[in-house]
Amino acid sequence: MISHIRLAAAFCLLLLVALLVNAARIQVIQADSLDNNPANRRKAMDRYEQPRGEIVVDGRPVTGSKDTGQQLRYERTYSQGPLYAPVTGFSSQTYGTSLLESAHDGILSGTDPMLAPLPFWNDITRAHPPGGRVVTTIKSALQQAAYTGLDGRRGAVAAIEPTSGRILALVSSPSYDPGTLSGTGRTVADAWRRFNGADEQPMLNRAIRQTYPPGSAFKIVTAAAALDAGVVEDVDEPTGVPEPYVLPGTRTTLPNDARGCDKESLAYAIKWSCNSVMAGLGVAVGLDKMVAAAGRFGFNDRRLRIPSGVAVSNFDRRMSDDQLALSSIGQFDTTATPLQMAMVAAAVANGGELKRPYLVDRTLASDGDVVSRTGEHSYQQAMSPSTAYRLRQLMVEVVDTGTGRSAGIDGATVGGKTGTAQHGVGNSGTPYAWFIAWAQPADTGRPAVAVAVVVEDAEAVRGEISGGGDAAPIARAVMEVALRD
Repeated sequence: MISHIRLAAAFCLLLLVALLVNAARIQVIQADSLDNNPANRRKAMDRYEQPRGEIVVDGRPVTGSKDTGQQLRYERTYSQGPLYAPVTGFSSQTYGTSLLESAHDGILSGTDPMLAPLPFWNDITRAHPPGGRVVTTIKSALQQAAYTGLDGRRGAVAAIEPTSGRILALVSSPSYDPGTLSGTGRTVADAWRRFNGADEQPMLNRAIRQTYPPGSAFKIVTAAAALDAGVVEDVDEPTGVPEPYVLPGTRTTLPNDARGCDKESLAYAIKWSCNSVMAGLGVAVGLDKMVAAAGRFGFNDRRLRIPSGVAVSNFDRRMSDDQLALSSIGQFDTTATPLQMAMVAAAVANGGELKRPYLVDRTLASDGDVVSRTGEHSYQQAMSPSTAYRLRQLMVEVVDTGTGRSAGIDGATVGGKTGTAQHGVGNSGTPYAWFIAWAQPADTGRPAVAVAVVVEDAEAVRGEISGGGDAAPIARAVMEVALRD
């Protein structure tokens, strides 16, 4: 009898050991695969069981959460969604996250280890604290001015504080309401298909994720390269570049929309946007130095983040001289995001030093404690201070008496550069309208803002584009607000 009891006890002990081993296998060895199994709803339920943290603009949240009473309880909401969509991105229970919602998902969802009271607290307890806050550098008044200026037309605006790198406005148009993607179900799926299938591409962040040929706005980079390389020593002296200018190694003549460009000075070429002079100067600088100069402004940088990823602005590293000539006036394969061109203007305004652009000032825990702070950092010395000084004067002349007069602001110093970028086969497409600029109050030595505007659906009349037409008035509206704040 005793032997049978012992046998039963041993068998029960064996079963207990087997249960413990199986539990350990499931909870330790298979934990990750089970957590990530698409059929496992617990992870999603846990993610949405509490309100998501807020994204803040000018001290006020532009996001929120609503209690749906459903299994995925809290759903993301957005105030003025289309206005701030290029900043916030979306947080969707169906399609995930984008832009700041993605870059700082850990802070906003409460899963970032920095929010835990103790190390490994989240892993041990399988719980997480309330979501934190992401405080942006955006100024609401500048954002609204840029959005209103574009008025639904395809295009984008990026504005930077030159002395710090703080991004003050980031607008893409046409936009969309990210709140329509927050939940689940047919309505959300229909909105996703509608947005992604639209010809206007409202979900494309044109300010940081779309590159355009910068056209004549790029001539500021070429001018900086020519001055730094010593190809031009006196901006008022004739350059010797003839008109008509024949592209090196070809029989193709480069046209000028401006008049009187024959052998003109750099000052004249910037003021009236002479293609021939700037193309000739780019070739005289040479490929290696032009590539280096463009790189100092941020071109070809694949690591730039704000913290969302930014599309690479391109200046080819291998070109023939005729291609280099075209690239030096912002054509051929040269492309840039609006943020990149705002960086060009900012470098000139800030005496040649380019600050690293950033969109998030700080992140906070739910109780207001600072989790991280971005701070100011130098990105590159884009040009020498003396070169920046001369370019500032040239850009002021563009606004005072040249092609950018519609950007002038009473009581302020404004420098700018117009641009018309051709595209399409044989330049048959409607040209893009560009304007890059910076503004400085008359009573201070610090520039208030640098801005870049691109309008895709501009009228194909150069005078209207580069003068009082599309891009320059938008830039002026943004700069006026920046000067008041």
